[in-house]
Amino acid sequence: MERASEMATTKPRHKPITSLGERRDGGRGAPSLPFPTQGEGEAPLVRPVPLRREPLLKRPLDLALSACMLAATSPIWLVIAAAIKIEDRGPVFYRQRRWGRAALTFDVYKFRTMRVLEPDGAVRQASDGDARITRVGRFLRATGMDELPQLLSIFRGEMSFVGPRALAVGERDADGRPLSYEHLPGFAVRLSVRPGLTGLATISLPKDASVRSKFGVDALYVRRQSFWLDLRLIVLSFVISFRGKWETRGKKV
Repeated sequence: MERASEMATTKPRHKPITSLGERRDGGRGAPSLPFPTQGEGEAPLVRPVPLRREPLLKRPLDLALSACMLAATSPIWLVIAAAIKIEDRGPVFYRQRRWGRAALTFDVYKFRTMRVLEPDGAVRQASDGDARITRVGRFLRATGMDELPQLLSIFRGEMSFVGPRALAVGERDADGRPLSYEHLPGFAVRLSVRPGLTGLATISLPKDASVRSKFGVDALYVRRQSFWLDLRLIVLSFVISFRGKWETRGKKV
């Protein structure tokens, strides 16, 4: 899983960058993906693409499974919160702004796994053996339990259990260089579906695979998504969590 360091943020407005389904010529057509623009008279950063229709049972599965898991894991939330507080007395959760379907952005909540908040407010990816990660955080990351609060995003419909990884807005790499996802081929295709807690790229590719490789596998999932593929990926994700393999640089399953 791609990870980024924790940071404090102010909550931006939750709205699309342009109106859904509106063509640039002012006409109406099939619903298409809103896209960010660089400025008046400049080319768009993301070309509009049609929103993908979800498998019929995808949303009912998300609702039922997220509700069951929220109820079943609630005692675990208390244990994790206590462990984080005991270790360094810092905040239990952190919030991060992510890209969602139709170019909407939304807040993701996760259990805090790092000691250091970025002084400049930037979102920096964690590196292998990152010294900022706490002892509790290493366990949470390996098992994926740091992402349990994202069940709320799934229940609300901002995310799905399976889909392309939700990318952080304004993210930087471990060296502090901006990651301009909007300029990469395949970015708009990812935004045609709900982002996922897990996904084909997350499971099948090494943790340090290139962004272009991940976007390519994400595009493959978007084209081939189905209810049965989602079920298979969910089962594999539980296996990886039980084995504590989410942070491995090699093969997860």
